Amino acid sequence: MRHLRTLLLCTSLTTACTPAAPDPAALDAIAFRYVGLVLRLGHHDANYVDAYYGPDSLKAAADRDSLPVATIAATADSLIAVLGDSVPAYADSLVQWRHRYLRTQLGALSARAAMLGGKRFTFDEEAKALYDVTPPTLPDAHFDSLVSRLDMLIPGPGPLAARYQQFRDGAMIPAAKVDTVFKVAIAACRARTLEHMPLPAEERFDLEYVKGTSWNAYNWYKGEYHSLIQVNLDFPIPVDRAVDLACHEGYPGHHVYNARLEEALVRGRGWVEMSVYPLFSPQSLIAEGSANYGIEMAFPGEARTAFERDSLFPLAGLDPAMAGQNAEVRQIMEQLNHARNAVARRYLDGAVDSAGAVALMERWWLQSPEAAAKTLRFIQTYRSYVINYNLGRDLVAAYVERAGADPAARWRAFGELLSSPRLPGGLQ
Repeated sequence: MRHLRTLLLCTSLTTACTPAAPDPAALDAIAFRYVGLVLRLGHHDANYVDAYYGPDSLKAAADRDSLPVATIAATADSLIAVLGDSVPAYADSLVQWRHRYLRTQLGALSARAAMLGGKRFTFDEEAKALYDVTPPTLPDAHFDSLVSRLDMLIPGPGPLAARYQQFRDGAMIPAAKVDTVFKVAIAACRARTLEHMPLPAEERFDLEYVKGTSWNAYNWYKGEYHSLIQVNLDFPIPVDRAVDLACHEGYPGHHVYNARLEEALVRGRGWVEMSVYPLFSPQSLIAEGSANYGIEMAFPGEARTAFERDSLFPLAGLDPAMAGQNAEVRQIMEQLNHARNAVARRYLDGAVDSAGAVALMERWWLQSPEAAAKTLRFIQTYRSYVINYNLGRDLVAAYVERAGADPAARWRAFGELLSSPRLPGGLQ
């Protein structure tokens, strides 16, 4: 009990604690201090706290007593020292994951505070510090070869970018039918998820349409198994994005991930640290990676193409005959998602300016200048966060697929991931 008493006396956010190997109960004290630091860092970074549904007292204390970013970083570092370099041999393996989670999240918090204080990181250094991974560097030839495959898939006269845009224009959901198509897609994603994964009986979401944001869609988790899902109508919405966004933001993506964490860890274990979600942290790689891979979990193989062809294309008033070709194009574009990493790395490291970044997005993502400029605004705002969508998806896929080819085994692995404090280091 010596370590427990030591840590429980260190409740002030700025009081240094003597390094010691804590017992499981002592992690609660560190968790409360971690939440307080996250909420206080949110005062310096409006995008940092993505969700919070923990005790009102912690939020009130954070609002009342702010801290400079340097103090936040130093305090996080002191808590990391308490946790130590190794994980004690807790009897409960989930507690071992909790110990790693707190240490890794605190490290990212310290790094983000340092960034806000003026510290400069390269793209790769930032990705490692914030998301616990080093993204691979793919050669230009890799992206160029994928673009060449698109060139063959979309024949016709004129440059590929124009042909691609014309093809995608033919798959856009008319504005008057967006709501209907989205609600049908969400219902299908939810039904397919519930076939394999139980959800809290109270879970629900609200759907809103917005304009004027840098993102396509967003899930704002409110706690009590409730999400607000917003879709940005500034971006034209192709019919296949309905399944993308319905699964990614809803089922079995962000909404399910947050609800299962709340059920299993916040309510089930009383772990307060899971009631706050700092956006620029390793948790985001799991969140975005599982949300993207969740699309394939809900619609494996040809199931997605069949659903879009038979349900969504007719609802949108589009020709179902183009569903097959659209799926082939989409699959290549998903691989080209890694091009955002390449562009972000060069732009943030100063290898290209904004015009050069836009030109690369036009080259590899076949975007119009206006769409490329919007992508650049996202990179300017969220920086190396872009790796979480593609590298995160790849790491989650590899983790789940190690369970074998049996769909039931994969769903078990996927469900366990969504209910645990695992982070990128636990996927490799």
